[in-house]
Amino acid sequence: MRLSRGVPLATAALLTGVAAWPAPVAAATGADDHCGHGGRLRVPGAAFVQTACLPDLTTTGLAGTPYTEMADQAGLTARDTRVPSGVPGVQIDGYFPDSSHFNTTHGWRHDAQFVIRLPDHWNGGLVVTGAPGTRKQYATDKAISDQVLAQGYAYAATDKGNSSADFYRDEARPGEAVAERNTRTTQLTRAARGVLTERYGRAPRRTYMTGMSNGGYLTRWQLEHHPELYDGGVDWEGALWTAGGPNLLTSLPAAVARSLGSAGDSALYAVGFARGSEFLWPYHEQAYWGVTQKIYRAEFDPGYDPACPGASAGSTPEQILAPCPSDAAYDYAARPASVHRAVARVALTGRIGKPLITLHGDLDSLLPRAADSDVYARMVDASGRGALHRYYTIEGGTHVDGLYDTYPDRLRPILPCYRSAFDALAAWVEHGVRPPADRTVGRPASGDVVDSCALGGRAPGHQDRGRRISGRVPCG
Repeated sequence: MRLSRGVPLATAALLTGVAAWPAPVAAATGADDHCGHGGRLRVPGAAFVQTACLPDLTTTGLAGTPYTEMADQAGLTARDTRVPSGVPGVQIDGYFPDSSHFNTTHGWRHDAQFVIRLPDHWNGGLVVTGAPGTRKQYATDKAISDQVLAQGYAYAATDKGNSSADFYRDEARPGEAVAERNTRTTQLTRAARGVLTERYGRAPRRTYMTGMSNGGYLTRWQLEHHPELYDGGVDWEGALWTAGGPNLLTSLPAAVARSLGSAGDSALYAVGFARGSEFLWPYHEQAYWGVTQKIYRAEFDPGYDPACPGASAGSTPEQILAPCPSDAAYDYAARPASVHRAVARVALTGRIGKPLITLHGDLDSLLPRAADSDVYARMVDASGRGALHRYYTIEGGTHVDGLYDTYPDRLRPILPCYRSAFDALAAWVEHGVRPPADRTVGRPASGDVVDSCALGGRAPGHQDRGRRISGRVPCG
């Protein structure tokens, strides 16, 4: 089935959090347990835990089982992305105490769910992430978990404490639902480090924070506020929140206005959308712009239009994805100081305390880089932390790699560049090998763009850095 105007129903479900989940099954901890005492591990602070000793922790082995959810990963990676297999170990699923119930995975109907994967052959490292968008803890299994597990890292992911298009209903105070996402990530990192110490008899020697979109925002925030927990991070097109703008609420109203016919293309260019990305706008108009603006505006500014989205963003995919007409005229700068204070509670500063690599596609049509990572890079420089930061613009990259399958002649997946960036981060942290200077990573005219990416790119150094500091949207 498809929605009217061409949005696949399955895609709408994964974007809006209404995908179905498999029935729960008992954890496997039988006598043939190759994981030793893996079935008796504890997660500090967790309200509920179940463990399983599994022959393969990657999606190759977990697809079709309750230990991952492929539907929640749909659209994030290109169809032909190669993934590893054959990583035996322990998987821990569970949740921390929480009063909200948006996440129905495993039939638990309980938020603050997490997954921790412990490979039998551990390299001493830990990778932590939070789900992108309003997705859940298995969302980046193919994009992130598979590769780091194959390299020997332990892996931990959180649903961020709230999910679905109704996440803004989680807390009464504006901004607190987003703030909880940061708290839950910190909570999981500390708990996972404890689990690793129990499982392997020693604490992890390296801990890396990473993520895409909202997970990229979490990466930035964690390295700013809890650098003591991490050794570095990779930020894949993280969302930018600043109290004075730019942020989602300064760029998306123009997109909503255009989709409703009250603004033209020039309005989008003015807030940072890239020329050349126009062919992607019809899809984002249907699947992203309206729902993203209305639910984050409801989170930070519920008084603007209490009836839209009100108690729910909608009960059908069509209702959820539909924009609120009033959002076309939303003017963040003119909103009361209380709204800006709500955003300030979760705002980024650029004051990272550990090495960070940022990736952003130049055709991103949800979080345009001129209003996002270009600005964040300037914030890092202004805070005096530029030596800790590398910023790579991916030519032909957009917000979700799944669109490459529709436009292989115009786009390139970011995932292979992300994998290269993660390896570069590890070399930087562990061996002192500095990554290439800030640059645009060019889209190759031929070759395997789905599974390979050299960060050497083109035009390194000052020229690209000049582009980075000349963005069209000022830093508030």
